Amino acid sequence: MSKTYLQRIFRIMAWILGILFFLGMFLITKVDRKPYQEMDYYKKTMSHLDTLSLMESSGSIWKSGWSKVNATPDTPASLVGYKPRGKYEFVQDSSFIRSIVVSNGQSQIAFLNYELMIVHPRLQLKIEEAVQQAGISLDHIYFTATHTHSGIGGYMPGLMGKIAFGGYDQNIMTMMAEKSILALQGALASQDTVSLIFQKSFTDSMVMNRLIKNDPVEPYIRQLVFQKNNGSKASFTTFSAHPTIMGSKFMGLSGDYPHYFSEKLEEEFEVVLFAAGTVGSHRAIANGNSPQDVKDYGLNLSNQLHENLIQSDTIITPIVRNADLPLALRKAHYKIGKNVRLRPWVFNSLFGETNAHFDIVRLGNTLMVSSSGEISGVFMEAWEKYAEEQGLHLIITCFNGGYIGYITPDQYYDEKLYEVREMNWFGPYNGAYFDEIIRKIIQKAI
Repeated sequence: MSKTYLQRIFRIMAWILGILFFLGMFLITKVDRKPYQEMDYYKKTMSHLDTLSLMESSGSIWKSGWSKVNATPDTPASLVGYKPRGKYEFVQDSSFIRSIVVSNGQSQIAFLNYELMIVHPRLQLKIEEAVQQAGISLDHIYFTATHTHSGIGGYMPGLMGKIAFGGYDQNIMTMMAEKSILALQGALASQDTVSLIFQKSFTDSMVMNRLIKNDPVEPYIRQLVFQKNNGSKASFTTFSAHPTIMGSKFMGLSGDYPHYFSEKLEEEFEVVLFAAGTVGSHRAIANGNSPQDVKDYGLNLSNQLHENLIQSDTIITPIVRNADLPLALRKAHYKIGKNVRLRPWVFNSLFGETNAHFDIVRLGNTLMVSSSGEISGVFMEAWEKYAEEQGLHLIITCFNGGYIGYITPDQYYDEKLYEVREMNWFGPYNGAYFDEIIRKIIQKAI
């Protein structure tokens, strides 16, 4: 082999290595482990919290109305959850939008719920614009989702939305906005005087910690029951098991177990709004992943709601307090190794806007907080105890029109686990950060 030929090979290799080096420098960087309390994003959020003023009103009665609207597409749409699956091949369950509106005669709060994996920021904006155009007067819209992994897509723009999350379909967006307005109008038109009751039930052998086997679980169903004088009722219900019983190979449109849970309870209630609770780290314990197994789980869960009721408290004082808290975050940390991450501009190009924020609604002595992150249920016990010490019941939900990945205990940040490697997008230290924020929100709400 000639000397000239070897030199040419070395030059080519040098060019390739050089290109790879500069490409690596361009695309990746190291994980930033600077303590969060020293960071500008922390100071910004705490400044917002310190100056946050909750809107407050006092009334003489509770009023509420509710509605349920079928939002199943006319033609098959892409499924969202697990991995790209294409369009659903059949309708296992119709998809519904549910709304509950509650008022004390002064302030009016709307709860909107979707049988979707998340409420994307673009979908939230579309619905809020539709509400404004329809002339509907509300003091706060509290978005929730069931978090089914077999629901429709079509509301996630951007490259990753197109590749993995059902893409962006203007027809789906228009349909969802129109149906949301119908749900809100139906709820407003049916308003009447109600009693408002907070209830908590224990569930046995229904949920497990999927992140760390022996870690704590959040086993409670929490409800707000709205009951009119004529006996008709609606329920705002939360539970913390991931609706992932239907497997990734299932090609039907399905609401997973929340759909069947709600369907069963709607034999007693006119509307049951199921909002995903602190689902991070938690999965359902089911006998299998067939449609019948999913139905059985939903039925069992609804039975335990009644059989294992451990707390019931009528909310007497018609005080409403509400606010929206913007959440500042560390720059994106999509990890590809223990100390290596994609540069933030790469993440932002792939995933787009996150609209990170908290919704805060207090109804009497019940505080409701909705997060843009999938909060681990491990945190809930301590937060609930802290709220009780302040005289408050606590309900926490996720998927509020923003999405920032998982919020998990900080000690697991470096583990090679899905929730903390691929889906903890803005760590490290978000466990401690969220713990501090939730406690301060509780203090603010007193």
